[in-house]
Amino acid sequence: MTAGGLSRLAGTVAGAVDGRLAVQGVELNVRVAPAVGAEAAPVLVLHGFTGSLESMAGVAEHFRGERGSVCVDLVGHGASDVPEDPVHYTMERCVAQLRELVDALGLERPHLLGYSMGGRVALSLCAAHPEAFRSALGVGATAGIADPQARGERRRSDEALAARILDQGLEAFVDYWMALPLFASQRRLGEAQLAKARAQRLECRPEGLALSLRGMGTGAMPPLHGDLRRISAPVCLVTGEEDAKFRALAGELAGALPRGRVEVIPAAGHAAHLENPTAFGRVARAFFDDVDAENDVDAENDVDAERRARDGSSKRDEEESS
Repeated sequence: MTAGGLSRLAGTVAGAVDGRLAVQGVELNVRVAPAVGAEAAPVLVLHGFTGSLESMAGVAEHFRGERGSVCVDLVGHGASDVPEDPVHYTMERCVAQLRELVDALGLERPHLLGYSMGGRVALSLCAAHPEAFRSALGVGATAGIADPQARGERRRSDEALAARILDQGLEAFVDYWMALPLFASQRRLGEAQLAKARAQRLECRPEGLALSLRGMGTGAMPPLHGDLRRISAPVCLVTGEEDAKFRALAGELAGALPRGRVEVIPAAGHAAHLENPTAFGRVARAFFDDVDAENDVDAENDVDAERRARDGSSKRDEEESS
């Protein structure tokens, strides 16, 4: 994360700062927390559907003081723009928005960390720009749906859900969403935390959520299965031990990735980063540290190879001139 990149957002800052960046015709709300005296690569943090950068604040805290982080409200969520044109909500356009944001902030090969929908976005970014990101960590993430029939069924289901949001209103939808069996394990968070999560979701606008479902829901996004071999960066797929469906999907996905691995968080369901933050933080920090160490070794090897090549060239020049 370069000083120049940060100055384009909000000048010199000592701590986290919120701001808005114009990318691809929309403004995205971001929170930048620069590292203090650290050289570790930054992390771009991406929330799930109905979430916001506020819902990922605890994740960013895991890296405070060690490496910089940038949390983003994806288009249609949080305090980011809610444009009327559906073209802004496709997965391809979301990827373009974030790629431009990375360049605007001067981030050099950041790590990616995404939850659920944000995990799908992270994988889509890696598939579209394999050399631009150092690694990706997805929590409850998938590569979309490969089977055309199943994808069509999911698209119709997401369309019905989008209509429900607009017909019944945001509050009724959020209560329905949080009561889904997928999120039942989050009861362990307690009433205060659940109330906070509900309030954060209610900060979204119903039009933005509906358009997001229609544009980059699991049924709408282009499946990535044919592109996974192009992802050269290490990918860590994190699931909660109680999330049986996504544990199975993570295993399949890791097997299809050149450098995929699975980490299972104990005493956690789909939102493992919320339900067992201590264990999740250890896994995330260790993964990013390992990737950085590996990149440092590769960089040293490249320097040594260049030095040997120069020495060999100099030696040949001396022999030819003698």
